[in-house]
Amino acid sequence: MTTTSELADRYLMQTGRRLPVTFVRGRGCMVYDDAGREYLDLVAGIAVNLLGHSHPDVVEAVNKQAGELIHTSNLYFTKPQVELARRLVELSFPSRAFFCNSGAEANEAAIKLARKWGAKNRDGAFEIITTTGSFHGRTLATVTAGGQHKYSDPFKPLPDGFVHVTYNDFDAIEAATTDSTVAVMLEPVMGEIGIVPAAPGYLKRVREWCDKKNLLLILDEVQTGLGRTGRWFAHQHAGVTPDVMTLAKGLGGGVPIGACLANPRADVFEPGDHGSTFGGNPLACAAASTVLHVIERDGLVGHAAEMGGLLRASLDDLGAKEVRGLGLMQAFEFEDAKAKPFQQACLEAGLIVNAVDDHSIRLVPPLILTAKEIERAHAVMQKLAG
Repeated sequence: MTTTSELADRYLMQTGRRLPVTFVRGRGCMVYDDAGREYLDLVAGIAVNLLGHSHPDVVEAVNKQAGELIHTSNLYFTKPQVELARRLVELSFPSRAFFCNSGAEANEAAIKLARKWGAKNRDGAFEIITTTGSFHGRTLATVTAGGQHKYSDPFKPLPDGFVHVTYNDFDAIEAATTDSTVAVMLEPVMGEIGIVPAAPGYLKRVREWCDKKNLLLILDEVQTGLGRTGRWFAHQHAGVTPDVMTLAKGLGGGVPIGACLANPRADVFEPGDHGSTFGGNPLACAAASTVLHVIERDGLVGHAAEMGGLLRASLDDLGAKEVRGLGLMQAFEFEDAKAKPFQQACLEAGLIVNAVDDHSIRLVPPLILTAKEIERAHAVMQKLAG
């Protein structure tokens, strides 16, 4: 009998190495494979399943909306899209939203927005300062914005207009700013390389610098937004507000959707400047509105802060050389190159973790994670880390 992995090798482009398991269903923080084995999921579809797997409220909302209206395009108004935009603005800062399908698309919109803003307000300035090791998506522009050569170099020549500096180094941003600079684009917590939070005072100094030099501050909250760090948005820990913010991943609770929010200063798109056929369709927006409602109703932002503290404490005896993170966004780093074998051993023991490189393990579990589930995960990791 041909296996799923064999069929995948035959019919799917080989763009990544998949772990040897086929998942078929999930509920809460648990997911099950085609052999009926249960796994505790501390990765949540890479920070996507904020409410866990198949949350009943999301299932109900999707089923209801699918029976009424799935897609019309953005040639027309739909109530779910307008309602979702309203809720996001109420939760964040005075702005307007553009909806798309992913974090890469949300960041692509932010880049285009900054370039048009520079044409209108900074004599054609177009360069965006980003950071080495950042991750903003896989389109040609966003993979260039992300400061990781392993992702961008195979696709040279790359678009102009991105200057990379060291993360958490404000002086480097100051030194890199020129008359061609239009914006600074940062993650409040760098996620893809293994959870690196902004240093105390860093985002505040960058915000002040952008105000002083008439630049836009773009914050990529694709991975950090919507309660994951113990605040609705990670920049709120620093007491700053961006001009542009991007969201995706957890916004739809597993249904693909992205958003780019821009304050009145940065909101320069005009009809015809940008668009998306599927972006913000009624199905995705109904799911996203339900995710926001459940997070608020069930107090999951505060719960994420509390459980994040417990999760962080549980990592201290794993023999890691460093533990770092914020809320339910945690990582630990081994001295030896054993992260990938550790990931595989955890999988075989019924625990899903994410090795982002040879040394670092990333944990971005659902916001509904419980103290009992943290204890269960800790028992597995403690046994395997020795």
